[in-house]
Amino acid sequence: MVVIARVIGISRNRARLTYVMVRIAPSLNRIVTAFLAALWLAPAAFAQGADSAEVERLLGELAQPEQQGWQQIEASIMREWSKSGSPAMDLLLQRGQQAMEEGDMEAAIEHLSALTDHAPDFAEGWNARATAFFHAGEYGLSLADIERTLALNPDHFGAITGLGIILEELGYETEALEAYRAVEAIHPHLESVRQGIERLESKVEGERL
Repeated sequence: MVVIARVIGISRNRARLTYVMVRIAPSLNRIVTAFLAALWLAPAAFAQGADSAEVERLLGELAQPEQQGWQQIEASIMREWSKSGSPAMDLLLQRGQQAMEEGDMEAAIEHLSALTDHAPDFAEGWNARATAFFHAGEYGLSLADIERTLALNPDHFGAITGLGIILEELGYETEALEAYRAVEAIHPHLESVRQGIERLESKVEGERL
C-alpha cells in the first residue's frame, strides 16, 4: 500500500507541475510545455553515481509527515543526487557550489556551465546552475535550468521550491502556490514552504471567495 500511495503521489505531483509550466509558458517563453508534459510521466533519470533504489526508499521516508529524522534523510538524498559518477564532474560541482558560497556567481556559473556541457544528464548540475543564475538575478535562465533539472529528476524538491520562489516574485501567485504544494507532497517538513502555502492560500483562495 505504501508503494501504491507513493506512485499515486508522484503522478499527481507531476500533473500539478505540468499545469504550472503550461500556465506560465506563454509569458516566459522559456518552458517547452509539450516536452515537459511527456517527461513528467516518465520515471526519474538518476545520475550514474546515484543509487536510484536507495533514493526512492529515502523519498518514501521523507514524505511521511511524522518523520522525526527528516534532516538526516534529506541530507542522504542530496548526497545521492550529488553523485555524478565521475570524479571530474563531482569536482566541477564542488567548485561551483564553493564559488556560490563565496558570493562569486560569475565563477560559479562558469564552473557549472562546464559541468552541464560535459554531463547534460546530471540533474544536480542543472539545479546548481539554476541556483547560481537565481542569485545573479537571471530569473529566465534560472527557470530554463529548473526545467532541465525537473525533466531529469521530477522529485527534486529543491528545484521545485526554486520554481515557486521565482513564480511568486514574478507575480504568478496561483502557480507559485501549486509549486509549493508540489514540494510539500514530496517534502512536508520545510517551514519556508509551509509558510509560502499559508501566505498564498490566504491571497489566492481568499480572492476567490
